Amino acid sequence: MSTSRTTPQAGGTDTVVMVGGQDWDQVVTAAAEAQPGERIVVNMGPQHPSTHGVLRLILEIEGETITEARCGIGYLHTGIEKNLEYRTWAQGVTFVTRMDYLSPFFNETVYCLGVEKLLGVTNAIPERASVIRVMMMELNRISSHLVAIATGGMELGAMSAMFYGFREREQILSVFETITGLRMNHAYIRPGGLVADLPDEAIPQLRDLLKLLPKRLRDLENLLTENDIWKARTQGIGYLDLAGCMALGVTGPVLRSTGLAHDLRRAQPYCGYENYDFDVITDHGHDAYGRYLIRVKEMRESIKIVEQCLDRLQPGPVMIADKKLAWPADLSLGPDGLGNSPEHIAKIMGHSMEGLIHHFKLVTEGIRVPPGQVYVAVESPRGELGAHIVSDGGTRPYRVHYRDPSFTNLQAVAAMCEGAMIADAISAVASIDPVMGGVDR
Repeated sequence: MSTSRTTPQAGGTDTVVMVGGQDWDQVVTAAAEAQPGERIVVNMGPQHPSTHGVLRLILEIEGETITEARCGIGYLHTGIEKNLEYRTWAQGVTFVTRMDYLSPFFNETVYCLGVEKLLGVTNAIPERASVIRVMMMELNRISSHLVAIATGGMELGAMSAMFYGFREREQILSVFETITGLRMNHAYIRPGGLVADLPDEAIPQLRDLLKLLPKRLRDLENLLTENDIWKARTQGIGYLDLAGCMALGVTGPVLRSTGLAHDLRRAQPYCGYENYDFDVITDHGHDAYGRYLIRVKEMRESIKIVEQCLDRLQPGPVMIADKKLAWPADLSLGPDGLGNSPEHIAKIMGHSMEGLIHHFKLVTEGIRVPPGQVYVAVESPRGELGAHIVSDGGTRPYRVHYRDPSFTNLQAVAAMCEGAMIADAISAVASIDPVMGGVDR
């Protein structure tokens, strides 16, 4: 309801209008006058499989055309970044690995690189540990890209792509399980190196995998690359040029599909990437099809890198030599799983009181990291994955914040989808390949 009052003023009158709520009729009328025509708001997700789990797309449409697109996030919020403030530096690895759950080794590596930089021990990391880190990340890149192509194919009706992609991913996860004991959320990379060395059966299993993968990737390419339906659904869809990527901070395959060869493995090498031979894959399509091609070719480059890692592996330690920083473990595989070897337990429990005290303090209290802050970034399957880590000199992080590429890249949804058809929004979002575990940290 609204009321008006006329108040005499010097030289004239002044009208005051008071609005008391419930004036919905006037609001609706004003909205209709401002934007004439039929406007429908469609909520796509968060349950829809095409929205990658728990992403909600709010689409305003006229007919089949999207006039406005917005992202609703937060449905998977885990509070991992806040939880890190209440855990030791070593315990933090078990949290960050769960952020982008399709590329856990990248989450672990960037966190450990940041902690090692604060400690000033970057150059003291054993060569074997760095080579294994690269090897695990590149295998992880392949498995992540396989999921992107498999789920993207399923969302557009290509069920065979789903079967092929997950079939190959299973082979890689089996290797991860052999090496770390887990298929996902490994917590295998630790500040200072690795939890444990490669088991004896890992190398033969890896070589068998490298023989199998090229043929299996050809099956996927033969199914999709020249498929007329696939090309019709992806070529020219989800268009985003270089200016748009720069304005929005978009990285990864979406950025490289504009022709810019930006890859942190080349631009800011880490873990010895400057010593590996590989190509930075680009495309000039600016569209979903170009991003698909980039992922397929990047998987082949990752195979090349893993082969080089196997050739570079030399006997040696996988944890830093400084016993004040190194995780105090000598792990072996027993009947109850991976744990401290009986020899290590016998030593610290029966032969060395100093060793037992040291083990107890490092495990319960944790290492102390000098005060300071650092930003470290790696090239994840989705783009620049950065970690801003702040230490106050204690045994726990003061603050850890991740620059997750999925979160940044989702800003491009509006630019890619507005003016396109509803069905094309599926292709566009799939080509971004967002993982909401990284978005809703």
